[in-house]
Amino acid sequence: MMKNDGFSLIELLVVLIVLGIMASIAIPGFSTWLPGYRLKSASRDLYSNMQLAKMGAVKANADWAIVFDTGVTPGRYFICSDDGVNDTWDGPAEMGMGCDDVAEKRVYLTDYGSSVDYGHGNATDDIPGSGAPPADDISYATITDVVVFEPRGTCNEIGYVYLENSKNTTTYGVSTTTAGVIRLLKWNSSTSNWE
Repeated sequence: MMKNDGFSLIELLVVLIVLGIMASIAIPGFSTWLPGYRLKSASRDLYSNMQLAKMGAVKANADWAIVFDTGVTPGRYFICSDDGVNDTWDGPAEMGMGCDDVAEKRVYLTDYGSSVDYGHGNATDDIPGSGAPPADDISYATITDVVVFEPRGTCNEIGYVYLENSKNTTTYGVSTTTAGVIRLLKWNSSTSNWE
């Protein structure tokens, strides 16, 4: 007597067809979920990098800054530990002529994919609730598009950075206060509020 172990061709085809049907159902859901996940990841990283700059300033007992570059699309930002010879927070040399800050970390929004960039998406109000978000989606104005953390863990000004993706259905904002408090907020379009 012969023993036949294994699968028949028909059993194998049935399994492949079932797997194909499951994949065709899962892939569209995954592709709609991925841009939101990448935006959330970029927002959480910005929050963490602000904490890193704040702690770097405390540890070094010197000012640290995050320089936001909106001159490229998608944008980028740099965590800088020294404002260089020109004594101005203007970013590292790769930002242009005369820029000489010492960059401890470089973050390129292109690394997140799904067209993550500075933007307020579907948000109709700014984070404090006093009007529209700023034109370049970064509200730091004392030094344009730069937030400076001081040795005591405080911040040079109240400000906000907004991030969006290509779908414009979700927007995150990261804010700082002069006391050094950093918050990560999400726009809720159903209540028209930052939460």
